[in-house]
Amino acid sequence: MVIKNIDELTSHGFKEGRKLALEICEYAIRSVNALDLTKKFLNLKDHILEIKGLHWDLAKLNNIYVIGGGKATYAIGKAVEEILREHLTGGIITVKKGEKRRLKKIKVVEAGHPLPDEDGYKATKEIVDIAQKAGQEDLIICAITGGASALMPQPEDGISMNDLKTITKLLLDSGAPIEDINTVRNHLSKIKGGRLAKMAQPATIVSLILIDEIAGEPWGPTVGDKTTFDEAIKSLKKHKLWEAVPESIKTHLIKGKENPSMETPSPEELRQLKAYNSAIGNNILMCEAAQKKAEALGLNSVILTCELEGESREAGISLAGIAKEIRKRNRPLKPPCAVIAGGETTVKIQANERGLGGPNQEFALAASLKISGQENITICALGTDGTDGPTEIAGAIVDGRTRQRAEEAGINIFESLSQHDSSQVAIKLKDAVYTYPTDTNVMDLYLMIIL
Repeated sequence: MVIKNIDELTSHGFKEGRKLALEICEYAIRSVNALDLTKKFLNLKDHILEIKGLHWDLAKLNNIYVIGGGKATYAIGKAVEEILREHLTGGIITVKKGEKRRLKKIKVVEAGHPLPDEDGYKATKEIVDIAQKAGQEDLIICAITGGASALMPQPEDGISMNDLKTITKLLLDSGAPIEDINTVRNHLSKIKGGRLAKMAQPATIVSLILIDEIAGEPWGPTVGDKTTFDEAIKSLKKHKLWEAVPESIKTHLIKGKENPSMETPSPEELRQLKAYNSAIGNNILMCEAAQKKAEALGLNSVILTCELEGESREAGISLAGIAKEIRKRNRPLKPPCAVIAGGETTVKIQANERGLGGPNQEFALAASLKISGQENITICALGTDGTDGPTEIAGAIVDGRTRQRAEEAGINIFESLSQHDSSQVAIKLKDAVYTYPTDTNVMDLYLMIIL
């Protein structure tokens, strides 16, 4: 069981639609469990380790280390420990604060997310130490999942952790898409943008990556970077952040733009090294699992997209409009049906808007205004890692009765959305979804049930 409070969530509103939605979400999230996915990629037989077509004779390896970071990296580490057992030398991974589970041989360090902190900095220094000491006959398995960019901070010389926190917050509050954020972060770090893979040479480094980005491609500190210092500067200017950027960061980016030797390693450069990257799971896999479950439950189904982006409230309103079209005119498919989407929407926060919430909660509550009074429509939006923004809520589930219930409770959903204060609404209405550790992170799941 992934979702903690199913009984509470199905105790009110349109109960049949809610039960179907949560059953599908449960199945979909479990389908991309990082422990299970890792065990499909690693195989150990007769002292021969195979990782997606690559083979190593353990008798010829001196050490096997595990390093990495991310909100679902614990599960990858656990799978590797269970497979390699006594053959594993050790290692260290960083996880989001609150992850209390520990491993036998791999050190697990809780660190700050979404803003980087000193715990992450110190742990990443240990990761760098392992990468740099590894020798020709050593194998490094690098586990990367969503959240690794914040959980593995290692700013360039001259950039303080406080400045790194400042630029991270500016980027997150701006509502910039993740590719723009990572373009900047890659050029402020000693390890990002493929630099960790170079550090690990002459050892072999194999990365197991759970995809948590719209682009759908392997990413992280062992993947070659297609972006440049110039593009990092342009990204900051595009989102009107350049003037607010700390001087140390401006200086570094300008220096990097003028000095080609400082540029991050390209994919072509890393292909010459003993560095291999494998995607073990993604949002597409999850959406397809959701569709499979929906059809098994007797629902017509469609996957609209696995690349949903944009402002969360606007995206919620748009998808709610599709649900109404289905209910009224049986298009693009007929009820009973499930409409599935994956992706990652964002929230742009102004200085005077400081409520508590997250993009999935905003998506769902905005949708609830659009479907108000519509019977037999249920909409759910969940962060697959079990957290939504800075909250411990995964997301929210709403239906055509949500707005009426809110008004009866004296809650103004529109006003709360305007202040990005969605959590208190979802909690009061008992529509906030809570999960146990999901052991995955493949962006977000959006689901509409129309009966």
